[in-house]
Amino acid sequence: MRRTRWRRTLAAGAATVALALLAGCGGAPAGPPVLNWYINPDDGGQAEIAQRCSAASNGQYRIAVSVLPRQSAEQRQQLIRRLAANDSSIDIMSIDPPYIPEFAEAKFLAPVPEEVAQRTTAGIVNSAKEGASWNGELVTVPFWANTQLLWYRKSQVAGTGLDLSKPVTWDQVVATAQAKNSIIAAQGIRAESLTVWLNALVEGGGGQIVTNASPQDPDGVQLGLDSPAATKAAEIMKAVSTVGGPGFSTNSEDENSNAFQSGDAMFQVNWPFVWGKVNSAVEEGTVPQSTPDDFGWALYPQTEAGRPSAPPYGGINLGVGAFSKHTDLAYQATECITSTENQKQYFLTNGNPAARISVFTDPDVVEKFPMAPVIAQSLQQAKPRPQTAYYSEVSESIQRTYHPTAGIDPPTVGPATAALIKAVLAKEELL
Repeated sequence: MRRTRWRRTLAAGAATVALALLAGCGGAPAGPPVLNWYINPDDGGQAEIAQRCSAASNGQYRIAVSVLPRQSAEQRQQLIRRLAANDSSIDIMSIDPPYIPEFAEAKFLAPVPEEVAQRTTAGIVNSAKEGASWNGELVTVPFWANTQLLWYRKSQVAGTGLDLSKPVTWDQVVATAQAKNSIIAAQGIRAESLTVWLNALVEGGGGQIVTNASPQDPDGVQLGLDSPAATKAAEIMKAVSTVGGPGFSTNSEDENSNAFQSGDAMFQVNWPFVWGKVNSAVEEGTVPQSTPDDFGWALYPQTEAGRPSAPPYGGINLGVGAFSKHTDLAYQATECITSTENQKQYFLTNGNPAARISVFTDPDVVEKFPMAPVIAQSLQQAKPRPQTAYYSEVSESIQRTYHPTAGIDPPTVGPATAALIKAVLAKEELL
């Protein structure tokens, strides 16, 4: 089903682009301006929204979608290269939040009109507003937001004494898995997900990886990797690796979802896509209905008992290209794209949670995603990854020094990573 939708996305995008090209040929009427929306791959939802908003504009504009590479780092690279060349064909971009400061600092984003900012942030979850901003100013429009939950197998947790109706700590989850000789599925692979995990643990302990959000030069970046929160985070990562199961150091979100779905893992920390995945498996007849019935969910574990956790924040925000010839229309289109109706539809059809709080209480959404209230609470607590124009250097340094997590030395890995980041930013070290 996912592959079929992907083909529909490509077909819809190609058809829209073809219409735009035909409109300019043979002396035919020019028609409304075409807004080029560069999207991340999904199950066809953004292409459908583009068609709906084109129709709703009553001839003011038409949206053509172009699909970016699957990996977010490659998406960033493609957009940055084109924007650095003052590409005026980029009207709207679906941007992964960690890269927003870099785009803003480089002046690649058209300023968000004040009235648009007010309308598009009304009723939006805290983490999405924070992640869409830079230097205290909204620079992109929140579209959809994502977060991780603690998923557990009800049958395996029963009788352990762990009360998941209340906040639990990572230490408690590790101890429960050890007692049951079971597995915690977490992202131990050397990839962006490792930075996501570390950041959530550090923020959950009251610390920050980057302690000054907006230095004007790389020499000004200040790091908090030698803090007690960072040390505790490293201790947790090392402890989880002891109950991470075989292949922990190469396991990504998909491998962890499979381990949890098969029952090999009693816990996993993962994004809500796992719910859609297991229900699709039921429809396909590859797993029984008893499998999703055994799924439980709770807030992301606490780094320290009594301190609210800071779950990972992800999703997509919409940026308008600074060199676009249609910035006013582009911002008009972003308001349509991010409307409550479209956020709800996108959640229901593509499984990507909304940034707008009201969507999580919609009866249709709650029926399909019974964990929607927990997702909403998680998004209110969630924290973005380090907001810095030098995010790529920070993240890649973390992936190098914290992997594999089984081999890290908690008291020294943070300071060593900080030293590496400083050396990379000073161009004294290569990654």
